[in-house]
Amino acid sequence: MVESQSPRRIGRNVLALVAGFIVVVLLSIATDLILHAAGLLPPLGQRTSNGLLFLATAYRTAYGIAGSYVTARLAPYQPMQHALLGGFVGLILSIAGAIATWSRPETFGAHWYPVALVLLALPTAWAGGRIRLMQLHQEQLA
Repeated sequence: MVESQSPRRIGRNVLALVAGFIVVVLLSIATDLILHAAGLLPPLGQRTSNGLLFLATAYRTAYGIAGSYVTARLAPYQPMQHALLGGFVGLILSIAGAIATWSRPETFGAHWYPVALVLLALPTAWAGGRIRLMQLHQEQLA
C-alpha cells in the first residue's frame, strides 16, 4: 500500500521552500539597494569591481545559509532534504543567471562571480540545513 502525502503536508513543504527563497531574495535585494543608495555599488548596467563582487558573494552566501535554515526550520519533516532541495533550485537559478550574463562581462563584471554563485549554491544550502539539524539535536538533549 502506497501512502500519499496529505495536501496540508505538501502545502507545508512548498511553504518552507518558498519562505526560504523569499528570505534570500528580499535580503539580497535590500542589501543591493542600500549599497546602491550609499554609493558603494555603481549604477545598474555599469561594471562592478572585483572587491565589490567579493562583498556581494559574501553577503549572498550568508543569506543563502539563512534562507536554507528557514526552509529547514519550516519543513514538516526531513529538514536537510528540504534545505538541499531549495539549494538545488538556487543552483538552477544561478546557472541561468551565469548563462544570461556570461557574454557581457563589461556590464556585469568578472566571470568568476556567477561561477562562485553556482559553486556555492549547494554548500550554503547544506550549511543552513546543518544548523537546523544541530539545533534539533540540542533540543533532543535538553
